[in-house]
Amino acid sequence: MAVRAACRQLPAVARIQRFVQGELPLLQRRFSSTATASSLTPGEKSRVLKEASLPNPDPTLDSATTAFLNERTPYMVPTYVRPVPVMVKGQGCYLWDMEDRRFLDFTAGIAVNSLGHCDTEVTKVIAQQSETLVHQSNLYHNPWTGALSKLLVQSTVESGAMRDASQVFISNSGTEANEAAIKFARKVGRSLDPSGAKHEFVSFYNSFHGRSMGALSATPNPKYQTPFSPMVPGFKYGSFNNIEQLSTLITEKTCGVIVEPIQGEGGVNMATPEFLVALRERCDAVGALLIFDEIQCGLSRTGAFWAHSHPAFSPATGRPAHPDILTTAKALGNGIPIGATIVSGTSVAPYIKIGDHGTTFGGNPLACRVAHHIVERLNSLELQNAVTAKSAVFTAGFKSLQERYPHIISEIRGLGLILGFQLSEAYIPKATEILTAARQRGLLIITAGKGCIRIVPPLTISEQEIKAGLRILEQAMDDVFAE
Repeated sequence: MAVRAACRQLPAVARIQRFVQGELPLLQRRFSSTATASSLTPGEKSRVLKEASLPNPDPTLDSATTAFLNERTPYMVPTYVRPVPVMVKGQGCYLWDMEDRRFLDFTAGIAVNSLGHCDTEVTKVIAQQSETLVHQSNLYHNPWTGALSKLLVQSTVESGAMRDASQVFISNSGTEANEAAIKFARKVGRSLDPSGAKHEFVSFYNSFHGRSMGALSATPNPKYQTPFSPMVPGFKYGSFNNIEQLSTLITEKTCGVIVEPIQGEGGVNMATPEFLVALRERCDAVGALLIFDEIQCGLSRTGAFWAHSHPAFSPATGRPAHPDILTTAKALGNGIPIGATIVSGTSVAPYIKIGDHGTTFGGNPLACRVAHHIVERLNSLELQNAVTAKSAVFTAGFKSLQERYPHIISEIRGLGLILGFQLSEAYIPKATEILTAARQRGLLIITAGKGCIRIVPPLTISEQEIKAGLRILEQAMDDVFAE
């Protein structure tokens, strides 16, 4: 271990020279304990030399990280494919793995850590509340569930979003927030038509609303749905941004329509203002609830407190569309599990009665106090304006990359700090290679949809960090597309 630690501190050139001279057992580190330089093909040797020169090469087969994982992963249900690094520390826009490699994080835990990792003010709030009261059942009141609910409603209305926001149900995740929204829509539908005929639910292709059975039924992706079919009955799917279909898709039998103003997982696809307005009008015509899923795009990630109130979603004429239900999570806790379902005081709240929904952990004082603090900070005009300015730096960098690779990058999409660039059809299989090349140079990025490179960094990221990450991204692209 001491030898390996010392080796990692050597300059890259010196390490390569020592490997070529046979003094450094990089082959053992990269392949197996019995491999030698002479046993490698030229291509394998070239790969070893290349990886030895990387600033953050993935841990090797005989590394402490691999030994650590071999002892633990057999006990984990394998529902994720993960690269080898084990993240153990975070600060601001950076993460460190257990071998002290540092990574600039353009993922923010998938749009969760909007205030960065281990924010000092957030950690103080956690510490203070953990010494006061962490949990007590929802059979009793606590000071923070109501305080957070009031703040969310007031901040929403004052921001110019969701005109009828009135009450909030606090849960533990985005999936649970959407499950509550689905149940509430079904309850309103049953109340309006006791026969049960008004139960159908509409969502859109390329959406993602969660993995529990109700939320999964609203996520029309065969990869996610097929292994667990049949889905909950009554769900129908339409094409995102297609207005012509709405008269037949949304009918008198529809109780709810759920849509993301910006589809995050589906490829950073933005709804048109006209599409959202048409949804609002059609829902009003048939008595259905309109639900905006802003779990990924909300809470100032676009530069507005809620995405649907951003000027980008204002139609050329008339008022922008507002929902009957708004769901949020992710950034709401900056890493502490929490979700929220905000409901209209006119079209939803009168129909939801005691016993209609519940949760053991949702609304606990620890999560709610943390979220209250976070909402106060995210609902800042200064922060929102900074998001817009930082977005321009990212977009300029993406355009520069597109000019460098016009046949590879087909489109740049998104708003604020939920951004992505789409790889052309022929290069979609290269997306994972781009992620790997970036990670091994110290930058974390993620994909979305089919071949979209997605960027959702902390909202607190600096311009200097953005430019540093863009340089690494360019190096990664150059490496993958060197030919």
